[in-house]
Amino acid sequence: MVSASLSNGIKNFIMSDKHYFAHESAYIDEGCVIGEGTKVWHFSHIMKNCTLGKNCNIGQNVVICPDITLGDRVKIQNNVTLFTGVTCEDDVFLSPGVMFTNIDVPRSFLNKKNQHAKTLVKKGATIGAHAVIIGGNTLGEYCFVGAKSLVTKPVLPYAMVYGHPAKQMGWVSEYGEFLDFNDANIAECPESKDTYKLSEFGVKKV
Repeated sequence: MVSASLSNGIKNFIMSDKHYFAHESAYIDEGCVIGEGTKVWHFSHIMKNCTLGKNCNIGQNVVICPDITLGDRVKIQNNVTLFTGVTCEDDVFLSPGVMFTNIDVPRSFLNKKNQHAKTLVKKGATIGAHAVIIGGNTLGEYCFVGAKSLVTKPVLPYAMVYGHPAKQMGWVSEYGEFLDFNDANIAECPESKDTYKLSEFGVKKV
């Protein structure tokens, strides 16, 4: 069962059956689908027609614009804005202050709502605090973007990138550990003991 109160034309939904949790200061617009166990914290706004998976955690002062899809177990820290066109797969981690763009050349006097660039953040990726992701790029599985980086091009799976603009500086495991490849292009994650292989196409877990 859902109870809804109307304030300034925006509906604030709170699930009375504890299907998910929304703080009383959070706003969730009509048409949203929110998975079981997800939590939406103080002063956050989930705009219309968004889909949030199960067991997500949406921190304080987060804005998720219309028509965005999040997978399961996505964690979004405080003060993050996701503009329309962004999709996050399962297990994505967005650190505080991460920002996405979605229009190449915005102008206040032009309506470019049908020109949103598509950005895909793939399973297990981590984006560091205050990084900026330019719209239209794909961030590969389990990649790691360093804090305050400016991502202007696609990021390969398992790649570690940082800088302004971001450049690839190495490879990381699914646990976020640096991978040290031997002469046979094989590396072992020091934490999980999983094995990874490097080729001309990138890194894959064996």
